[in-house]
Amino acid sequence: MEAVDAGLLIEWGVKAFILAFALITGFAYTTFYERRLAARIQVRVGPNRAGPGGFLQPAADGIKLFFKEEFTPASAYKAVFILAPIITVIPALIILAVVPFGTAIELFGREISLGIADINVGVLYILSVASISVYGIVLAGWSSNNKYSMMGGLRSSAQMLSYELSLGLAFVPPILMAGSMSLMDIVEAQRGLWYIAYPNMFLGAIIFYIAMLAEVNRSPFDMPEAEQELTAGYHTEYSGMKFSLFFMGEYIKMIAVSAIFATLFLGGFRGPGIDSYPLLGPLYLLLKIIGSLGIMIWLRATLPRFRYDRLMDFGWKFLLPLSLANVFLTAVIIVVFGL
Repeated sequence: MEAVDAGLLIEWGVKAFILAFALITGFAYTTFYERRLAARIQVRVGPNRAGPGGFLQPAADGIKLFFKEEFTPASAYKAVFILAPIITVIPALIILAVVPFGTAIELFGREISLGIADINVGVLYILSVASISVYGIVLAGWSSNNKYSMMGGLRSSAQMLSYELSLGLAFVPPILMAGSMSLMDIVEAQRGLWYIAYPNMFLGAIIFYIAMLAEVNRSPFDMPEAEQELTAGYHTEYSGMKFSLFFMGEYIKMIAVSAIFATLFLGGFRGPGIDSYPLLGPLYLLLKIIGSLGIMIWLRATLPRFRYDRLMDFGWKFLLPLSLANVFLTAVIIVVFGL
């Protein structure tokens, strides 16, 4: 087996550290973004006390959670109870390892790619990692030994099964159009025109967006929490930093799926002047992520929650057949028009 260049190992380590730091910081300020934007939509004030314009509110929340007493129920399965939040947050941190943030740049005499890994099965990596975090939610519900938590965990697993199929099929049209499962190849295939501009791909983008909302348990698909029915759902018995890890996982996944959505349908890091100024790539991708997060927040602030049976019906009876039809339509367009 060939020895790996020490410089390459350092490069991977530094990029992984930067990505993890960016995601954790993004988690903190996505909560602030949501609270301010939702307040604006609902004609409220939102956080405005901690720091200028409430900008230090995430730091205040973090300090509060750090010092908050953690409580473990006496009847809980303690090892699993402690492990569940970790299982939830780790997939969210590693899923973006295959997403490109820009083209390569020259730095310290080395060509540095703006991404951790470009593998030829990047889409399969995303699908496999995305389906792991539901284990953390299910195990949290089961290990709490609480009927409300258990119901929340069961709802999450049923919801994931329903919408994972549509999500997986929504990946197929971009793969067919680009002829590759590498995310870098999919971005490069959108040099001339973003995929969302094609009618079939626009439909695919809508299907993908709905399915990813269900995947990250965001309103109107937040049935695993449903405080009116389940108190707080799967995390009812959690407090302190364990509680915060679940929400860290949720908000980091919001950022991650927004980055994946932008990569598949909005040209990823592509934008004006990117070939001349490669460092514009991460900026363009960031702006697209912020726009996608804004839509998620807007939906949460305005739409009521689905009734559970209707949520399942929508996934199996409408979204899945529609995503299958869109795959067929894309294949026909490629054959007929030679795209």
